[in-house]
Amino acid sequence: MIVFLTKRIGNAILVMLAVAFLAFLIFRFLGDPVEMMMNESATQVERDELRARLGLNDGFLVQYGRFVVNAAQGEFGLSWRNQQAVVTLIAERFPATFELVLIATIISLVVGIPLGVFTAIGRGRWWAESLQFSSVIGVSLPSFLVGILLILVFSVSLGWLPGYGRGEVVNLGWWTTGLLTPSGRAALALPALSLSLFQVTLVMRLVRAEMLEILRTDFIKFARARGVPRRPLWFRHALKNCLMPVITLTAMQIGNLIAFALVTETVFQWPGMGMLFMQAVTFVDIPVMAAYLCIVSFIFVALNTVVDIAYAVIDPRLRKA
Repeated sequence: MIVFLTKRIGNAILVMLAVAFLAFLIFRFLGDPVEMMMNESATQVERDELRARLGLNDGFLVQYGRFVVNAAQGEFGLSWRNQQAVVTLIAERFPATFELVLIATIISLVVGIPLGVFTAIGRGRWWAESLQFSSVIGVSLPSFLVGILLILVFSVSLGWLPGYGRGEVVNLGWWTTGLLTPSGRAALALPALSLSLFQVTLVMRLVRAEMLEILRTDFIKFARARGVPRRPLWFRHALKNCLMPVITLTAMQIGNLIAFALVTETVFQWPGMGMLFMQAVTFVDIPVMAAYLCIVSFIFVALNTVVDIAYAVIDPRLRKA
């Protein structure tokens, strides 16, 4: 087990070093920090002093090593646009993104798992096939189109829910949340629904496939022959045995939701990390872009490593992989 953990953690570190190298290349060669941070009236002497203070005169490997050490400490320098610490900007935006991803994940599980079970046990019936066909549409529709349609229907036409912003938020120390206010919950509904649609269809199709496979197994046939009622058979025995792939998929999809929430946040003007990244791209704010890349990659790598370790704990045969 120790060898397995060492390999997985070592692989995670190598991946993060590669990501840090890519982020450093963006930081180093896309734009000149001195030109971005100084105004046009600055003298050449002032520019040279700033370049020396930023360490831009050092060698490539020295700059890369400094970038890795600073990134490991959560230090990504100053935003060229806002002249604030990048870690401060991300800390301000992270609660909004986390809240959006959390609610989207809960919606995907609460809706996707029952739909997957019902389409499996009702295989061949018109309503089950209709749900299956709808899942194909849900997977195919791009998230920005789903968001625009939701705004058009529920915000513009019906006027039920706000189509942009986060609503009123409550400060809990350094954390902010809109879940404790009516306007915050109302503002969260549409973006969370838009972000969760693809995940709902993914969970539904996975649960359906797993349920159909488990319902063919001998122990389910034996339980049915013993007279076990259908509902306990479906929801207690069969469903329990198909949740492990769903848990794995959900854990790995959280990274995807955080990474691709930028489209949803842009459509709904949600003040999260994705919106911050899009603004950074617009204004060529390289430190924010590099920090976003490193943080999202770290979330991906950490979740995948945790899933691998959990699998190895459950199934010792995987420790030899």
